[in-house]
Amino acid sequence: MVRRTGLGIGALVTAASTGHVLYPAWLAAASRRHAPPAVSDPEQWPAVTVLVAAYAEAETIGPKVRDVLANGYPGLLDVMVVADADVETAARAEHAGATVVTADDRLGKAQAINLGFSKVTAPIVVLTDANNHLSPGAIAALVRHFNDPRVGAVAGEKVEADGGGEDLYWRFESWLKQREWRLGTTIGLVGELAAVRTDAWRPIPSDIAIDDLWIALDLSQRGYTIAYEPDAKAFEPPVHTLRQQWERRTRNIAGALHVFERRRSQLGPEGGLVAAEVWGHRLARYTVSPLAHVALLSIAARRARSSRVAKLFLLAHLVGVTAVARREASEKRSTPGAAPPVASATRRIADGLGQGVFLQGVALGGIVRYLRGDRPTRWTTVRR
Repeated sequence: MVRRTGLGIGALVTAASTGHVLYPAWLAAASRRHAPPAVSDPEQWPAVTVLVAAYAEAETIGPKVRDVLANGYPGLLDVMVVADADVETAARAEHAGATVVTADDRLGKAQAINLGFSKVTAPIVVLTDANNHLSPGAIAALVRHFNDPRVGAVAGEKVEADGGGEDLYWRFESWLKQREWRLGTTIGLVGELAAVRTDAWRPIPSDIAIDDLWIALDLSQRGYTIAYEPDAKAFEPPVHTLRQQWERRTRNIAGALHVFERRRSQLGPEGGLVAAEVWGHRLARYTVSPLAHVALLSIAARRARSSRVAKLFLLAHLVGVTAVARREASEKRSTPGAAPPVASATRRIADGLGQGVFLQGVALGGIVRYLRGDRPTRWTTVRR
């Protein structure tokens, strides 16, 4: 009986750690002898359209257009703003020098991107959000990869620092993409900054909310590779409140699970490297990991009186929950836009544990939303 129980706990620990420990460990070992493919400037820089789907972005769209135009791309560059049933955003984008496409009714981001692609004539499209700014030379850094005809899209780097766990999370994501690219392709396309080969584009279905994941899997299924370019950075504004993070992240997980359901043929052994990346990078972290984590918490609670390991496991979660509660209370007291205080080493450890607890909770919340069919393709946007 003891042996069977030990095996059961071992299986739960394996399941809980697959996405956060075992997959990164496998990725590190598998990619250690591989260098990222070399890239160089093209003989002639192709024309590029930078496509921005924008809703309720009247205050940010002008600076965004000017930021893109000043990025230093050496070829022909056009900024196309799809103003998603937003007259004010459309007017300000046009005034800043963008080509404007308008929709009479709100489409949602994925369908706004479809509308934009239907108007594009340039061979390369760069997708980016209205509320971020790009590192100098980011567009050229993305475009270099298209010298290789096998590359269907290029993932840029999302930078979102909050002085706490959010920064650590995105550094981890970047490391995964870097290692996956060394093996030949990544699934880590991010809507904040990505480039797509226009003649490889296929419209996103109307029921899909997570456009970047769908694009990556669709291109991969058709034999294209997804490159990763760490020098192409999109700097996001200060992180949202925990409540806003919860809404955004649970919505994204519910939408991602729907994408995996639609593209389940890519999840089996025949999916090869892409299937391994889907399970390790996303799907295990969204499903088996949080469910196994809950089971381990239940076991630890029952054994806390007799097991030091169980006590430490529960204590780590208590510290994490306390850190999340402290952060939420701090957000209510702080001035909007104020920089976060410099954290001590102990505080950073607590914040890291808090981020871990929060992300496991988010995964469970995303599963619930998916099972309820709550995966909106249009959502409330905070007006900026």
